Parts: sequence; structure tokens; C-alpha cells
Amino acid sequence: MSNNRKVKDVIVKTAADLFTPIALVLGFYIILHGHLSPGGGFQGGVLVASAVILIYLGYGYSEVSKRFNMEFIKKNEALGAILFTVFGLAGILYGSVFFTNVFVGIGNVGDLISSGTIMFMNDSVGYKVLTGVGFLILLMIGLLAPDNEN
Repeated sequence: MSNNRKVKDVIVKTAADLFTPIALVLGFYIILHGHLSPGGGFQGGVLVASAVILIYLGYGYSEVSKRFNMEFIKKNEALGAILFTVFGLAGILYGSVFFTNVFVGIGNVGDLISSGTIMFMNDSVGYKVLTGVGFLILLMIGLLAPDNEN
């Protein structure tokens, strides 16, 4: 039985090692291209935050607690909200209404930098979601951790 457990651990660690970079790259791609295609900040942020779950499944709570600083993540979640609000206020600063797309005309249609303020708001939403959902996942994993690992 112990030998079977070691084989399962190797398979799960290998799968975590394989899928974590894929989740990160795909999630950041969706965040960066969300203003051009279906998807966006929320979907990409959740996908990036899923890397925390993959690391937990492969390596356990002790490795997750070493790799992620919850205080840093909590502060960066606030930064994402502030950035989103600042980009929304840009419309007022340019003499229009809240959330007006004020940087229209930058780049060519379909380019990564082509949608003005919408791109920046989408990216800040992605950042806020990846830090917020990542923080919630870390909290839930902390509740699942055995008492001797906390």
C-alpha cells in the first residue's frame, strides 16, 4: 500500500508541474487579450489563481505557504481595485463621465494596444481577480491544512 501511495504522489506532482505553467501562461494571455476576444480579466484571473490549487494538490500546504505571502497578496488586491478606479476616473479627468474610454485612437484595430482605457481596466480587473481569488484559495487551503502544518 505504501508503494502505491508513492506512485500516486509522483503522478500528481508531475501533473502539477506540467499544468501549472500552462495555467499561468494561458491565464495571462486571456487577461492581456480580453479586450480583443471573448474572455477577459475575470476569466484570466481565475485561471491564474488556479495555479495555487495545482501547487497545493502536487506538493501540499507546506509548499504553498512557503511560495505565497498572504499579506503581499492582500495588499496587491487593493492595488488592483485602486488601478481600476483610477482608469475609471480618467474619463472625469478628461471632461467626460466615469468609465469613458478616453484613450481611443491609440494603435490599430485588433492590436494588443488598441482599445484605449478598456485595455487598462481589463488588465486591472484581471490583477484584482487573480489576487482576490488567490487569497481566498489560500484561506481555504489553510483551513484544510493539518494542525501540525500550520
